[in-house]
Amino acid sequence: MKKFLKRVLQKGWGIKGAAIAVFLFGVLFLAFVVRENMSVGAGMQPSAAKKTFKTAAPVPSVTKTPAAGRKSEMETAGQPAGEEKAEDRETIHLGFAGDICLDETSAVMRHMKQKGGFSKVISKKLVEKMQGYDCMVINNEFSVSKRGEPMEGKAYTFRSHPSNLKYLKTLGIDVAGLANNHIFDYGEEAFLDTLGYLKKAGIQTVGAGKNKKEAKKPVYLTVKNKKIAIVAATRAEKYILTPEAGKNSPGVFRTYQDREYVKEIKKAAKKADYVIAYVHWGTEYSTELEDAQKSQARDYINAGADAVVGAHTHCLQGIEWYKGVPIFYSLGNFWFNERTLYTTVLEIDITDSGRFRARMLPCLQKGKETRLLSKVSQKKKFAHYVNSISVNGKLDLEGRVHKK
Repeated sequence: MKKFLKRVLQKGWGIKGAAIAVFLFGVLFLAFVVRENMSVGAGMQPSAAKKTFKTAAPVPSVTKTPAAGRKSEMETAGQPAGEEKAEDRETIHLGFAGDICLDETSAVMRHMKQKGGFSKVISKKLVEKMQGYDCMVINNEFSVSKRGEPMEGKAYTFRSHPSNLKYLKTLGIDVAGLANNHIFDYGEEAFLDTLGYLKKAGIQTVGAGKNKKEAKKPVYLTVKNKKIAIVAATRAEKYILTPEAGKNSPGVFRTYQDREYVKEIKKAAKKADYVIAYVHWGTEYSTELEDAQKSQARDYINAGADAVVGAHTHCLQGIEWYKGVPIFYSLGNFWFNERTLYTTVLEIDITDSGRFRARMLPCLQKGKETRLLSKVSQKKKFAHYVNSISVNGKLDLEGRVHKK
């Protein structure tokens, strides 16, 4: 600018001429700046459409919030289909299944060997789904050992060779529930072997242990920055033969009187973001609920459980909602015997905002094989059956869980 004024004055323009020149220079400079700003602004527009996330229509869900408590499943059902809150995009996917038996003398294992492998008896699509969960839990209804003798007084006893644990790994099993009536079938040595072999296979155990402290201890999982507790116990035997873990003796965690189990759920609720009560109970091959199942399920929820998942009955039992929390009374068999029975893999999804979504995959155990049902007519029959035995829960055609 100084050089410009000096040159103007040297040419004899005078002060007035210099002022006019400066004014014209300023106008040109201002026009240049405006033009550049407009160019920069245009350059900041996105070159493509804003990224969107395609999601399935949301399932009615429950919400756990520290301040307001849980909202009922019906109160949170108003979210428009296909939309998803930003905080819900990091969802935890959990899978649960019922009873499995890998005893070499069992009907299912003999059939598997005759068919030529594990892939011949479990649906490939079902296996893929189980492998894809952040955590997959199953009821381990057998001991794992080369040692021991069958427990006296038991009609059925189950023991598997350690090499068969490869089948649990094929299914993507992360946690084995041991709170059941067959884990001690071959005595203390075989039971202790079971703990060791499962640990060696990289499968965590819950509901049984070398002593009471270990048997009561929940499995704590950290998934996507959330802490989840799985607390397991059993009240399955009419004639109690499986030993209860003592201060210095191995066994299972019992809940015939649920005071201790409730206490453990309360403790877990203080340490974890979410608590799943995984319990072995009910009457075998009966869809009728025991009074103890109904009353204890409420105790577990009042203690802080965010879902109650049952096993043992070898058949599915119904769904109930209590205080906005789902109760799945029994998942039945997963792959256990020669009977023809509906079964399932229960999916529980937990979103970042604490919303629970549940789905029961429609499956059938038939001919010593377990298959995922895919035809519309099959899924319709499955949903109708579960709805007919449920208290106040129901499934839609895709197996998603709602409240009646």
